[in-house]
Amino acid sequence: MAYTSLRECVDDLERAGMLRVVDAELDADLEVAAVHRRVFAAGGPALLFRNARGSRFPLVSNLFGAKERAYYMLRHGLEDARAAIAARVAPGDLLRSPLSAAMLPRALAHAFPRFVRGGASLAVASRVADLPRVRAWPRDGGPFITLPQVYTEHPDAPGFGQSNLGMYRVQLSGNDYELNREVGLHYQIHRGIGVHHAAAKARSEALWVNVFVGGPPAMSLAAVLPLPEGTPEVVFAGVLAGRATRWARTDDGPPVHADADFVIRGRIVPGVLKREGPFGDHLGYYSEAHPFPVLQIESVSHRDDAIWPFTVVGRPPQEDSVFGEIVHELFGAAVANVIPGVREVHAVDEAGVHPLLLAIGSERYAPYLSTARPMELLTQANAILGQGQLSLAKYLFVVDGAAAPRLRASDVRAFFAHLLERVDPARDLHFQTNTTVDTLDYSGTALNEGSKVVVAACGEKKRTLATHVREGSLPNALREARVAMPGVLVVSAPAWEPGSAEQFCASLPEDAIEGFPLVVLVDDAEFTARTLANFLWVTFTRSDPARHVHGMGAFSRDKAWGCRGSIVIDARIKPGQAAALEEDPAVTRRVESLAVARGPLAGLF
Repeated sequence: MAYTSLRECVDDLERAGMLRVVDAELDADLEVAAVHRRVFAAGGPALLFRNARGSRFPLVSNLFGAKERAYYMLRHGLEDARAAIAARVAPGDLLRSPLSAAMLPRALAHAFPRFVRGGASLAVASRVADLPRVRAWPRDGGPFITLPQVYTEHPDAPGFGQSNLGMYRVQLSGNDYELNREVGLHYQIHRGIGVHHAAAKARSEALWVNVFVGGPPAMSLAAVLPLPEGTPEVVFAGVLAGRATRWARTDDGPPVHADADFVIRGRIVPGVLKREGPFGDHLGYYSEAHPFPVLQIESVSHRDDAIWPFTVVGRPPQEDSVFGEIVHELFGAAVANVIPGVREVHAVDEAGVHPLLLAIGSERYAPYLSTARPMELLTQANAILGQGQLSLAKYLFVVDGAAAPRLRASDVRAFFAHLLERVDPARDLHFQTNTTVDTLDYSGTALNEGSKVVVAACGEKKRTLATHVREGSLPNALREARVAMPGVLVVSAPAWEPGSAEQFCASLPEDAIEGFPLVVLVDDAEFTARTLANFLWVTFTRSDPARHVHGMGAFSRDKAWGCRGSIVIDARIKPGQAAALEEDPAVTRRVESLAVARGPLAGLF
């Protein structure tokens, strides 16, 4: 039976052995987040904290911390959702799958939202000050809602048809917010709420916003899905839940989700901005405080048996990484139907998702030519960078799938090897400058501003990649170097100074590093090369392509940049880049002391 509340879901997970109740007294400020991080890393269960200081309500986390658990929670509507996606993006596939076609009537029956009288989410009037004060990282600017479902309607077309349900973080207090009267609303560029906000601004009107917390878990997943244009998230949430979403009308403003655990209703008033943040974010750094819209509170309410769900973001992988895996499994196949010739696109989680995309395309423009060079791959790369949130990528590496039919973009090591064996640094790097990047990425020139590079490779293998450094073979400038993977050398370099990367490249001849077409300058080569995850995180979160990609034997011709030797990425920490996330040592000691044998957290991590 489909869940009608978060409480039903939590009880079901406990019966199934997928959730552990934590009765130890832990602080909602930093401590529950520290426990969550360790349990997620250990592949542990969902957690119900029943005795958290700083919260009148039980807290639940790690609900989506394992893909198997997430699919268990979504089992009532998952197959219907797959059929609905197929019908939307590839109708022809239904002719080859009668079973999927047969599921469509049931999916449609659950798709349309229903109105009910009252609603459990409106049962108890409350205040912002009564909500849990969960904080995850020491420098966070205050408590945040980390699993919000933010609902808005288009001012020019009220109703569900052009509504948006997104997961945009909400700061409950701190900074200059007036407690119980204001909360901060942070949404990044290229988000649906921005369209509604712009329309309201054009009308000189306030934008009504409803923030839902909790409820059946399908609503949380629906809030992060990259749905096709014209498909409201609340419609898909019903399909995914196996039960139509239920809504309650209010005296003013849009309706509220009747089955949520908490509801915050408010309005974004034109021209009012306040500093929001800092916040430990999913790239592994703090997003600093910046002016963002303020939600002026109209009312706060919750259900009688309310549970507060939260997650913790930080350097990947974290719980939101599982969201990404589910999104890819549901929508990954749609890429081939949307962009002709593209077989696969993989957003690399370890690199923070948006900084690095790997794609497998097709090079079919001129099969009669004896010498292959990227042509159609560049068309496909432009199309990829024009698709929704894929447009926020900084680095897009794309290869011709015909040369390796079994290559998968998700096999990062194999993909890099294939690309580096074929790339021509003098020809195959294509930059976009002065453009938009992820709001959370501080490697660029300003908030939301930076550059992109497409690296496209095709044709026959051009080189053999080195897998180790021959003793005595490196120039003095490369003595502090480690091999991160075949063909990739990471080098410990002095602290960053303007022009130092160019000086490094100029000090070496073009052929100085045979077999290593990619060199990365870092602050700590041993750390960077220790794991693939470390390499991906350091390299692609700490560099902006236009400013930090260099090369040996670099040149510029007809406004195109290239190099005759190795590509050099400067991934050292530079002034203005955000601080990496670290726990409070006292919190670490406290939490780990509770996990010793016979301790209240024993066996969890």
